[in-house]
Amino acid sequence: MGNTKSLGIAYTDQDINGADTLLANSQFGYTAAAQGTVTQATSKSTGVTLNKSAGQITMNNAALAGATAVSFTLTNSFISSNDIIILNVGSGATAAAYTAYVSSLGAGSAVLTLRNMTAATSLSEAVVLNFAIIHCA
Repeated sequence: MGNTKSLGIAYTDQDINGADTLLANSQFGYTAAAQGTVTQATSKSTGVTLNKSAGQITMNNAALAGATAVSFTLTNSFISSNDIIILNVGSGATAAAYTAYVSSLGAGSAVLTLRNMTAATSLSEAVVLNFAIIHCA
């Protein structure tokens, strides 16, 4: 069967299982259907659930003191203990004031941490975190 439906980098009916290399001349990523959004309800430490391979988490705008970190759990049925999560500050934040990282990961969830990097400035911002899961077998 020939390739019939282009995805921009491959074809939906193309067998790429076992491929040693997958390259793209342009974009490589998740479709809009694989992405989602969620907003923290009550505080920056409130856990969220988003069952998508990629997305945006809008954090609560509660104050975060300078030189302080806060963690919360992302519950996501797509996460396995072998996966890698790419996480970055997307928007809603003072430039260069935060760092975001994955503190721990297990099947079905990950603990994400946001740190206010300023020395003593308390910030009350609804920071948006972007994430994407690299699924590993």
